[in-house]
Amino acid sequence: MYKIMIIEDDFTIAKALKNHLQSWDYEVIYITDFKNIVEQFLQHEPHLILLDITLPYFNGFYWCSEIRKHSKVPIIFISSASDNMNIVMAINMGGDDFVAKPFDINVITAKVHALVRRTYSFQGMVNIIEHKNAILNLSDTTLTYQEQKIDLSKNEYKIMQILYENLGKVVYRDAIMTRLWESDSYIDDNTLTVNMTRLRKKLEEIGLSNFIETKKGMGYIIE
Repeated sequence: MYKIMIIEDDFTIAKALKNHLQSWDYEVIYITDFKNIVEQFLQHEPHLILLDITLPYFNGFYWCSEIRKHSKVPIIFISSASDNMNIVMAINMGGDDFVAKPFDINVITAKVHALVRRTYSFQGMVNIIEHKNAILNLSDTTLTYQEQKIDLSKNEYKIMQILYENLGKVVYRDAIMTRLWESDSYIDDNTLTVNMTRLRKKLEEIGLSNFIETKKGMGYIIE
């Protein structure tokens, strides 16, 4: 389980982030002692930090620079002070990303997933793949988009998995049928068409119209 440390003075925001990230199986530490942040960082050794700029005693820029003396841990700044000067300052002080308040909690979660994978090479270990804020959970075969979650059948999940593994590339129908053939049921061209139609209908219901494109005579692609 990977640790996320939240350094945020607004309890309501911190609680919402903590609850949401815990639902994705992260261990979440919320800092309440803003005088001794570095000591708490060294004690907990988180894999990623969500850091506000406006904090009691010292601001987030100060704490980022202090943490950087000890670690290269990924840091995402979250702040309503989202003018260009603060964004540039955050990156220059050692931040890896910046999210402006108010934010969509799914967007910040997707950024956490992506940064954890990128930093620790966890793609094969973290059971989540994200693209355009549509999050495919490999552990429970669900897809989440804008706080809406859909359950995928075995075949729908395998179709999404192979398309996500080949983002920006056309996946031929034969290749998809080969992946589906790994199940215990026979898959022919008509079965694939039926599964694809059902999958697209589910995606449309949560706002992902035209998420999967058809390349006539070839196969399918997610751009």
